[in-house]
Amino acid sequence: MQPEIVFSFANAAVLPAWAILILAPCGRWAVLDAVPRVVVPVLLSVLYAAFILAHFADSGGGYGSIAEVRQLFTSDAVLVAGWVHYLVFDLLIATHAAAAMDRAGVGRILQAAVLPTIFLFGPLGWLLAFALTRPVALPRRILA
Repeated sequence: MQPEIVFSFANAAVLPAWAILILAPCGRWAVLDAVPRVVVPVLLSVLYAAFILAHFADSGGGYGSIAEVRQLFTSDAVLVAGWVHYLVFDLLIATHAAAAMDRAGVGRILQAAVLPTIFLFGPLGWLLAFALTRPVALPRRILA
């Protein structure tokens, strides 16, 4: 499969999961909940595994230095695998963050601002979610 096709597929596959995560009301249906938590991550993880197993050894790179990492990503196939890696992990972090924010009573409007931050800027969005789910971080009246 061509890297460009896999890239386009992965980007398209992840969007419905994010839409459900951001737009579905609290206490969403189990079938909807399974899409961002299980279905899309499993599908993209299988795609990732196939791509990384098929192309990693040929890339000539590694993780020992910035030069080796740069070499890894000169391969379009490994670059796409890396992108899919980001898509899956950001989505998984977001599903856990959304559940934690639900438990902490963080309102859906505020979650709708935090979750895209996880999608676009992973660790920064997680940090915001973490701050919102810790009782010492913000007074409860701000969260609703």
